[in-house]
Amino acid sequence: MIRKILKWTGLTLGMVILLVIAGFVAASVNVNRRIQEDYSFKKEEIDITADSAALARGKHLVAIKGCQDCHGTDLGGKIMMDDGAVGKLSASNLTKGNGGLPQSYGPADWLTALRHGIGTNGKPLLFMPSHETALLSEQDISAIIAYCGQVPKVDRKLPANDLGPVAIIMSALDKMPLLSVEKIDHNRPMIAKADSSEGVAQGKYLSISCSGCHREDMKGGEPLAPGFPPVPNITSSGHVGKWSQQQFITTLTTGKTPEGHVLKNDDMPWKMTAQYTKTELASLYLYLKSI
Repeated sequence: MIRKILKWTGLTLGMVILLVIAGFVAASVNVNRRIQEDYSFKKEEIDITADSAALARGKHLVAIKGCQDCHGTDLGGKIMMDDGAVGKLSASNLTKGNGGLPQSYGPADWLTALRHGIGTNGKPLLFMPSHETALLSEQDISAIIAYCGQVPKVDRKLPANDLGPVAIIMSALDKMPLLSVEKIDHNRPMIAKADSSEGVAQGKYLSISCSGCHREDMKGGEPLAPGFPPVPNITSSGHVGKWSQQQFITTLTTGKTPEGHVLKNDDMPWKMTAQYTKTELASLYLYLKSI
C-alpha cells in the first residue's frame, strides 16, 4: 500500500515538474520572440531648440520623469537590478561617451525611442517607459532631446540585460512592463504644447508619469513585482484622496505621509516628485481629486 502511495506521489510530482518546465519553456519562447521582433516606423522630425529656456525645461523634465532614477544623475546608465530570480537589468548610457550612444545618434533616433519604444536596430527597448514619453508634447520632447544632447560624456559600459525566470514569467503574463512598444498607439500625433497653468488639465498631463505604477485610472492594484507592496489608489476614492493639498505636497516633497509613515524611495519615488514645482504638485493634486 505504501509503495503504491509513494509511486503515485512520485508520478504526480513528476507530472507537476514537467508541467512547470513546459510552462517556463513556453513563456521563454513567447518573451524571446517578442524581444526579437523587428519594428519599423516612419521617421519623424521636430525642431530642436537648444536655447537656455529649452535646456532648463529639458533638465527639469529629465528630473521629474524618472530618467535619472534609471539612467543615473549623469545619465551615464546604471545597473538597476542584479537578482538571480528577476535577472540583471541595465539602464543604458544616454551620453555619447564610451559605452553610450553612437556619435551619429540624432533627434530622429531619440524620437523613435521616446515615441515608439524601439532602438536604432528596430528591436524593442526593454523596460523603457516609452508608453509614457510617447504622450509628451512636441515642445517637451524637443526640450528633453536638446538637454540630453549636451550632457557631458560619460565613459561607462554596462552589461546586457539578462532576464531571470521571474521576469520571463511575469512578462509572458503581461505583469511586468517589459515592452512599451506593445502598449503604444503609434499613430497618435504629438500635441504641440501642454497646458502649463495650474489646474486639472496640467495635472492630467503630469499624471502620465504616475500611470506606470498606479495604472491609467490611478486606482492602483496588485504589486508590480514579487516582494513589492500593493500599489495604492491615489484618486479621491482612495486614502490619498483624504489628504489636504498641503499634506499631498508635503508627502511628495519630503517622503513622509501625514500619518508619519516614511516612504521608501524604491516603492514611491518621492525624491523625483520632490523636484516638481509647487504649481505642478498642486495641479496633480487637483487632477487626482477630480477622479
